[in-house]
Amino acid sequence: MAHYLVIVESPAKVKTIKKFLGSNYTVAASQGHVRDLPKSSLGIDVEHDYEPKYITIRGKGDILAALRKEVKKSDKVFLATDPDREGEAISWHLAAALKLDEKKMCRITFNEITKNAVKASLKTPRDIDMNLVNAQQARRVLDRMVGYRISPLLWAKVKRGLSAGRVQSVALRLVADREDEINAFIPEEYWTLDAVLKVKGEKRPLTAKFYGTDKNRITIHSEQELREILAKIEDAEFKITDIKKSERIRKAPLPFTTSTLQQEAAKALNFGTQKTMRIAQQLYEGIDIKGNGTVGVITYLRTDSTRIADEADAAAREYISSTYGKEYAAAGQNGGNGDKKIQDAHEAIRPTDISRTPASLKDSLTRDQFRLYQLIWKRFTASRMEAARYESTSVKIGAGEYCFTVAASKLIFDGFRSVYTEADEEKEESNVLLGHLDMDSVLTKESLDPKQHFTQPPAHYTEASLVKALEELGIGRPSTYAPTISIILGRRYVTKEAKNLYLTEIGEVVNNMMKKSFPSIVDVNFTANMEGLLDMVEEGKVEWKEIIRNFYPDLDEAVKKAEQELESVKIEDEVTDVICEECGRNMVIKYGPHGKFLACPGFPECRNTKPYLEKIGVPCPICGKDVVIRKTKKGRKYYGCENNPECEFMSWQKPSKEKCPECGGYMVEKGNKLVCANEKCGYVTVLKHDKTQ
Repeated sequence: MAHYLVIVESPAKVKTIKKFLGSNYTVAASQGHVRDLPKSSLGIDVEHDYEPKYITIRGKGDILAALRKEVKKSDKVFLATDPDREGEAISWHLAAALKLDEKKMCRITFNEITKNAVKASLKTPRDIDMNLVNAQQARRVLDRMVGYRISPLLWAKVKRGLSAGRVQSVALRLVADREDEINAFIPEEYWTLDAVLKVKGEKRPLTAKFYGTDKNRITIHSEQELREILAKIEDAEFKITDIKKSERIRKAPLPFTTSTLQQEAAKALNFGTQKTMRIAQQLYEGIDIKGNGTVGVITYLRTDSTRIADEADAAAREYISSTYGKEYAAAGQNGGNGDKKIQDAHEAIRPTDISRTPASLKDSLTRDQFRLYQLIWKRFTASRMEAARYESTSVKIGAGEYCFTVAASKLIFDGFRSVYTEADEEKEESNVLLGHLDMDSVLTKESLDPKQHFTQPPAHYTEASLVKALEELGIGRPSTYAPTISIILGRRYVTKEAKNLYLTEIGEVVNNMMKKSFPSIVDVNFTANMEGLLDMVEEGKVEWKEIIRNFYPDLDEAVKKAEQELESVKIEDEVTDVICEECGRNMVIKYGPHGKFLACPGFPECRNTKPYLEKIGVPCPICGKDVVIRKTKKGRKYYGCENNPECEFMSWQKPSKEKCPECGGYMVEKGNKLVCANEKCGYVTVLKHDKTQ
């Protein structure tokens, strides 16, 4: 009897797939990549048309030896690595490392690890897709060139262990640019005005919001403007001028892609991107379900497609019709991918069997697996359902020359919302009084409620919003979002506090260095364009080495120029006037995981270190001592008094020596402006003091 070998990536898949195949199949795992570029050198022969030099990854020798034994015993080898560029490249490397005969090997892929999908893939084997392999090779070589040529500059001028990367450096720049926006943001005052009205015949009052005039919305910018409006409506009669009723729909959401799953899991479950991908991988590779054995319960987790297979779509509609009613099942395929380049060979992330409800699997899953599976199941089910329908009522109320509005909506058909609501979905406005209003309703003013507000700066990035930004800008691909964020957090370029991402001092140094010396590497458009070129390699429209030939000479020139320019930059080992109390040497400034610190230059004989408190030349507004740069436990920079904890002064923005000419308080720098720290004062001047706003 013929014997077949199936090689997958993960040992977890071995257990699952073995149960689907007969005794004449052996299933083995490569445990990821088996060959890569060497760690000790660039690994790319620049002189010979950028040929990569692949070597066996350390620790993989025994795995390859075991696989070779199985290959000898087999009549055919099925390379069943993941269905993406990375998986295709792993199959190609396996073929080379195992010296597989082309006639003896073939490539199979499956989007879900179920018996039907695996058996169907064995019936449709194909050759290795070299366009996919070359797209992965191009990415790997580009990333290696950037990392290995630029990182040594960071080691020499900042500290060892730092790294630059084609995608990670752009992600770092996005966080840094957002921090600059926030620091430069100047709040603007505005007011809202609510009218609390008594409706004749009703016990509960009605609250209407100030809109403006009948035709134009008016923003109230100051208390003076508010007073002028209040004076004009003090004795005005409040009267309904218009009532409009309409029906609106809220469309069902699309099923999850990698990006949207990471975003929603962060918002709904408080999962980091790495945790989401780790748990999704477990659900994809196989769960031991009581009574059913081991089976993959979701489809492949790295995808930017929202397409659903026809069979899964039909099964979902049948399930919805029988469980919720025929009126809940959508009539046709919901949504699509538009013109965006997507890996359409994949489907969206969905349950492999919609009848496998979260409740039925609860006893077979860990708490986190259950929560993520439930999120995926609900989102997919909702995506095959009809839209939710609302009856909206909008009322205009005249008061002299001004207009107030009241709006509300009532759910008349819940549709997909019977299964799923998004984590940050706004609560529907409801006002039961609106149903009782007509043009003749008599209104009496009970009170006017003005409130002062200030505009808010852009929000700091979270892992979820950074993934969304990377996707929208076309930077990276589904497989890169989580590792990219993991790297900038792991290198301590960015720190995470209460979900928000903040730039650290060391991240600021690295970002500034990259922007100055390698502007194209950290340019968003350049990086997005490079992703487009990699997609063209995958489509067979561009030869992969052509990208490298065009890229490397410019990089080489930029590195050589940066090496010359940075000769004069002395970031590491800057000598201070602080004397080491243990050996008497002048201590030097070094960079650690959290930024600058003072160290004795006599290391390792003298290991004395102490915090480095960098003075900014500004007296503390509270006690008059020096203001210094401090850091939170996680590395986020702020300004505090050197006399802390006795003096509690702190500011996220850099304080200035200048006093506010209007209230006498201290001022802070925001971009090119000086702003009074007292928000209620609001005094602003340009930093050079030659013009006042």
